[in-house]
Amino acid sequence: MQQYRFNAGQAVNYTPSLFDRAAKRGAYMVVRSLPSDGRDNQYRIKCVLDGHERVVRESQLA
Repeated sequence: MQQYRFNAGQAVNYTPSLFDRAAKRGAYMVVRSLPSDGRDNQYRIKCVLDGHERVVRESQLA
């Protein structure tokens, strides 16, 4: 099992994939870590500006 790079409460920068163009890129807060999808760790993140939450892969965060 891979170790998670980010912790709950940590500020991150989100870059949406090409298939998720409607998602806002930019400043988010990690809400919690989720189980891996088999390829990458996953997180629930919350947008700092509008409060919208989404599930993303670790590779989309910096």
